[in-house]
Amino acid sequence: MSERIRIDLHLHTAGSWDCLSDPERVLERALGRGLERIAITDHNRLSVARTMSSRYPGRVIAGEEVKTAEGIDVIGLYLEREIPKGTPARATCESIRAQGGIVYLPHPYARGKGGDGRLAETLAPLVDVVEVFNARVFSRRRNLKGLDLAERHGLLHGAGSDAHTVREVGNAWVELPHHANEPAALLDALREATIHGRRAWPLVRLASNWAKLWKRMQPPP
Repeated sequence: MSERIRIDLHLHTAGSWDCLSDPERVLERALGRGLERIAITDHNRLSVARTMSSRYPGRVIAGEEVKTAEGIDVIGLYLEREIPKGTPARATCESIRAQGGIVYLPHPYARGKGGDGRLAETLAPLVDVVEVFNARVFSRRRNLKGLDLAERHGLLHGAGSDAHTVREVGNAWVELPHHANEPAALLDALREATIHGRRAWPLVRLASNWAKLWKRMQPPP
C-alpha cells in the first residue's frame, strides 16, 4: 500500500481580513497535528500564500478564496496571480483554469458565503473539487448537500478546516496517496481520497469578529 498523507485544503492566515493567525504558526500547528501539507486560502489575497509556498514548497499550496460579484466564495488552488474581489463567479473559475489552477468550491450550501446553494448547480460544470466537509459549517445537512452535489456531477471531494484561528487548523482534512505538490498530481490523488474531520466549536466565530475589529482599529500603513 502506498504512503498516504493528510492535507487541509482550506484555511486562513493573517492575510485574511478576518484572521490574525501568523502563517508560520499555522504551518507549525498543521505539522504538529499530523498534516503533511496545507492550502492557504486567504480571502481575496494571495501574497501570504505565495510567500509561504515559496518558503515551504512541499508543504504549502498557494490559494485564494475569492468573494465573487454574486457574493459567494470560490477558491483557486495553485494560483500565480491574485483574482480581484468582485470578479463574477464564472469568470473567477475561468481565471483559475487559465492559470493552470484547481477550481475548488467551498461550503456550497452554507448560508451567506455559500449563497445557500443558489449557484451550486450552475458552477458545477466549471468545478474540479467540491468541499464536502467544512469544519465551520455547523449544519451536517448542509455539508451532506455538498457531498450530494459532488456525487451527482462526478466531482472530486475536498475537505477543509476553514480555520481562522491556529487552534482550528487540521479540524478537517483529506487523506490521500503521497504525490508531488502540483495540480495534476493532487487531482489524481484526490480520486483515492478519504474525508475526515470534526465540526469546530461554534464560538470560533467570535474570534473572526474580533480579528475584523482589531484590523479596523489599526492605523493605516
